[in-house]
Amino acid sequence: MDKVKVIEIKKSVFADNEQDADLLRKELKEKGVFLLNLMSSPGSGKTTTLIQTINRLKDKIRVSVMEADIDSDVDAIKIKEATGIESIQLHTGGMCHLDAEMTRQGLDNLTLADTDLAILENVGNLVCPAEFDTGSCKNAMILSVPEGHDKPLKYPLMFSICDVVVINKIDVMPYFDFDLEKCTEYIHMRNPKATVIPICAKTGEGVDVFAQWLLEQVNDWKNN
Repeated sequence: MDKVKVIEIKKSVFADNEQDADLLRKELKEKGVFLLNLMSSPGSGKTTTLIQTINRLKDKIRVSVMEADIDSDVDAIKIKEATGIESIQLHTGGMCHLDAEMTRQGLDNLTLADTDLAILENVGNLVCPAEFDTGSCKNAMILSVPEGHDKPLKYPLMFSICDVVVINKIDVMPYFDFDLEKCTEYIHMRNPKATVIPICAKTGEGVDVFAQWLLEQVNDWKNN
């Protein structure tokens, strides 16, 4: 009896996506648009962090946002009302991540001619989004204090692909068994080059540092 044919779909899907992502990055470079892929668990404070960050950047560079969720338009509306910038909602149809083609569809609905920095707030998930290259120039993630300082040990891929890790809700560290030094050590075990920035999005503490980091990344990318 002949053996059945085995097709490595996962490998093929990833390879195709990487090609799409590289092409998208090239196109964005030609248009002068920097794309940031922002990831985290649900409830980490992504949207609040974005609002605080955008309000510090919008007078210096032109920013637009794509909010990705399985459903609802709550975050896109919140961003637009709180910052006044262009904000659109992407529904993933049940998908737990965005890939390069899905990101492209979102970008096609932004006014890229008036955008220096496009931010993709990815679906809340520490697993799936890390596996798919969105075509972004940089990857960022938010880890909130209540999640625990051991998350870099449990979700290695997510932390290994991120250029910056923002540790949010540092105001509640006294109420959780969260060790900032250990967390930073674990992050650097996964990614020695990752920048770690502690913040409190609620009070604004540390957000200036993240905003400055992001501004420098955008300027460096556009000028090189």
